[in-house]
Amino acid sequence: MKSKLFLLTAIASLVPLSASIAQTPTTTPTIEHSQGLYKTAAPDWSKITWDTLPAIQQPGFLTIPKNLISVFGYDPSRSWTAGQKVDSVVMLGDADDAFKMSALSLKSISTVALPTTATTTKPTLKDFGLIQWQTPKTLVKAMPELSNLSLSEVPPLADLFSKNGGGGGTISQAISSNSQAADLTLDKIDLSKYSLNSIPGLTKTQLGKFKSWQQALVNQIPKLSQVPFDKMPQPISSGIDVVGIASVVLGTAEKGDAKAGNNYFVSGSVVRGDRTLTVACPPGIECSYLEMGDFAGSQGGLYGKRWASGSSQQVSGGYGILAAVNGGKEPTGRLVYGSGFKVALTGVNESLGTADFGLFFRICARPPFQQKTCTPYFIGPVPWLPVSENDLVIVGTGR
Repeated sequence: MKSKLFLLTAIASLVPLSASIAQTPTTTPTIEHSQGLYKTAAPDWSKITWDTLPAIQQPGFLTIPKNLISVFGYDPSRSWTAGQKVDSVVMLGDADDAFKMSALSLKSISTVALPTTATTTKPTLKDFGLIQWQTPKTLVKAMPELSNLSLSEVPPLADLFSKNGGGGGTISQAISSNSQAADLTLDKIDLSKYSLNSIPGLTKTQLGKFKSWQQALVNQIPKLSQVPFDKMPQPISSGIDVVGIASVVLGTAEKGDAKAGNNYFVSGSVVRGDRTLTVACPPGIECSYLEMGDFAGSQGGLYGKRWASGSSQQVSGGYGILAAVNGGKEPTGRLVYGSGFKVALTGVNESLGTADFGLFFRICARPPFQQKTCTPYFIGPVPWLPVSENDLVIVGTGR
């Protein structure tokens, strides 16, 4: 395993998080959340979808060596540019533990997706990205009911067989009589010619039934980008079960203090088990932060706690084989809304008393018969809701 890890480290890279990030305005849908005299603009998860998230602000890439692709069973390699949409970077496998998107079908997606103003034509098989690497064999494995249908009842498969040696009778008979065509991927035919209904039962089949479903990007699944995060099979955590008060923001002149240990902070690393492990700023090193108050006053658990800036502090992140990516580092922050993304403080303005935040995403894989492995949260930042002094701060449980 050590040789694999070394190779991965050598070819995985990302432009590091800069000391100051240009924050672009976010139009993230919000609702007012108040406790006592304090309030904040909390995310309205009934209106926030993959499509409505702001664009990623920094470029990066991940290249997986071929020997690891065979371990994972698919290739999670990818690259992205600044300004690219999140749904064109995140794959289903990255966030399945957070949202259970593999349990969705095209039919169930269509029942919960928000309507869009854009006029779109009906999607074809080409728009259903994971179909391109399916074969007649893998389709029958995902949808056993296909095997007894006649080949003529499934036009895309009839097309594939007719162009590659032919086949007749039922699909199972065609697969048996022409094993070479049975192992060809469907991207060998023009998928744009066929509707989603051209494969009976396709729209009712859970995404997780298909081979290498983890490799499909969110935007390769029709309407998935329009599903609100609170309508996912595993809905997002609102985070408002743990809320503090933004007392004061302190800028880049601040340095880490040996007397302020890990228990002074709410920000830190994400470790195996997808929980936040708080990490103090190293003594003498730049450490801008947001200091919090608690509704219970000085006796409260959040009183005096610090949320350090991810622009100041990088911490260890990830676990398993993929932990070596990005030098094993991620911006310090917190799992506020669950493990789908990490929330990092990206900058403070002492004179205005404001704190900017960003979301960071990661790449995960679960090799067969092995534990899940994840990169650090290094894809981002995606601009998030800012906080002003005397506002509420949504902290969440850190899980």
